[in-house]
Amino acid sequence: MTSAIEIQGLHKYFGDLEVLRGIDFRVAMGEVVCVIGPSGSGKSTLLRCVNRLEEPTSGTILIEGEDITDPDTDTDAVRRKIGIVFQRFNLFNHMSVIDNVTIAQRTVLGRSKEEAEQIGMENLKKVGVSEKFDVFPRRLSGGQQQRVAIARALSMDPDMMLFDEATSALDPELVGEVLGVMRKLAEEGMTMLVVTHEIGFAKGVADRVVFMDEGVVVEDGPPGKVLVDPDHERTRTFLRMVIEGE
Repeated sequence: MTSAIEIQGLHKYFGDLEVLRGIDFRVAMGEVVCVIGPSGSGKSTLLRCVNRLEEPTSGTILIEGEDITDPDTDTDAVRRKIGIVFQRFNLFNHMSVIDNVTIAQRTVLGRSKEEAEQIGMENLKKVGVSEKFDVFPRRLSGGQQQRVAIARALSMDPDMMLFDEATSALDPELVGEVLGVMRKLAEEGMTMLVVTHEIGFAKGVADRVVFMDEGVVVEDGPPGKVLVDPDHERTRTFLRMVIEGE
């Protein structure tokens, strides 16, 4: 069975600094994988390499069997299979919510205004902000803006979703509404690779948890194992620090 994402021997340097030091793992179709680890461990760089927002130094990344690191691959076509949501919402402040959600559909996918708006409204409804369709982003809370960003990504009909610390820029009381949307997507069978510091979310939603430190995968397994009874002392130390900090 073809994996959604398969990473083989991935290295990434920034100058002399090796941020990823030989990453190997896969994400199956319909699987939710949460990547946890301390700041600077390479988690976000890994995610950004998956759709070539960062250029890997060496190694191979297969998206549904296509090598996105191959110069002959149509990178833009492969990227259309991948939705990505960042820490920052990256909405256009001079555009209404519905225009934010439809502009890429119309310019990249060539959809008509009517079709794009219909699909956009369906996804705004899915994330619980359809009543805000004509509002400008500055009038939304951070949680609402992030849900619009998720609706925008879903409106491109991706096969998989990447989340890069999607709740870390939010006030604590707004985190739950975004995690609720992500939980619903997981329940619907969306393939998801999630970089997160929300251990409770990882424990409750992930099929697998990957713990990274200093550019390597230290531990990879079911959440009940990695988060409850990890094999490595480094994982145990990290989890202790996270729990004490809550």
